[in-house]
Amino acid sequence: MDTAPPLPPVLTGLSELCARYDALICDLWGVLHDGHVAFPHAIDCLGRLRAAGKRVVVLSNAPRRAVEIEAKMNELGIAPALYDRVVSSGEEAWRHLKERPDDWYRALGRRGHHLGSDRDKGMRRDLEVTWVEDFREADFLLNTGAHLGQERVEDYESELAEAAALDLPMICANPDLEVIAGGVRQICAGALAKRYEELGGRVRYHGKPHRGVYDACLETLEGVPRERVLAVGDSLRTDIAGARTIGVDSLLVIGGIHAEALGVEEGTAPSAEALAALYREAGLRPTASVPLFRW
Repeated sequence: MDTAPPLPPVLTGLSELCARYDALICDLWGVLHDGHVAFPHAIDCLGRLRAAGKRVVVLSNAPRRAVEIEAKMNELGIAPALYDRVVSSGEEAWRHLKERPDDWYRALGRRGHHLGSDRDKGMRRDLEVTWVEDFREADFLLNTGAHLGQERVEDYESELAEAAALDLPMICANPDLEVIAGGVRQICAGALAKRYEELGGRVRYHGKPHRGVYDACLETLEGVPRERVLAVGDSLRTDIAGARTIGVDSLLVIGGIHAEALGVEEGTAPSAEALAALYREAGLRPTASVPLFRW
């Protein structure tokens, strides 16, 4: 006798569950845009949600300051009227480096090495930190992801191994393992941090699915009961796990990071078997799923 729980429903769009929630915590990359272009169906959906009186916090694992992310969103056509606030893993990491609010951060020195792209330079501004080019001269590592066109974790093996041997603590400003940018998969800071831990390194994570980054979201949504909040994202590992961590319902956008594994094209639903296998492998199940973030 099959005792497996029923598969969470696959919905056509958010209109089917809109009435159940007063607020959304919404992922950015893979849900609202692909790093280059905003999705018209997503902009339309946000507009309809706002017209229905819903509150929206955009929560991104991008390793950049929130103001930079918001500027990029606006440039892509995701207007400020479509959301209440932008919260990012990068902003949380930057604020911890700025304010040193706990013992882990207070123990850090003031010489940092940035492991990441020049596009993430904003993470280094307005901090009482001296940034050094050679990690051997640093007190800690700020990891914002791949750089110099190196898109394999193996490209960083030597540097990570030596830094771990030196016991340099690492700040990971984006726990994502990978992202799809313009249709191309790229490794993220989380992939490097994962390998660093395997090599014995110490890592402090900021971003989904870790509880800390949700504090700013829930602060913005003060007064909204948890059962009336829906977290939306395309990653089981970060978005859906994070929703479970803070005790809110979740909606998986299928046409994002898991689309290839599910064997689906944009806008189409996977087979029940493929979806069940994905949930089983991840050990996570959302409240429901949709092919795209659309109305």
